[in-house]
Amino acid sequence: MIRKLKAGKYRLYSRKKNPKTGKRRNLGTFDTREAAEKHERAVQYFKRK
Repeated sequence: MIRKLKAGKYRLYSRKKNPKTGKRRNLGTFDTREAAEKHERAVQYFKRK
């Protein structure tokens, strides 16, 4: 899940909420949406390995 920050950057969050905190885990901050989407695909790939 990608969200745009006020600073103009994009942050990738986990799809599931962390049960301990109730928030989504930060999986990285990127300058462009394309970079965030590319990293999201990489994360999904390694989750299936």
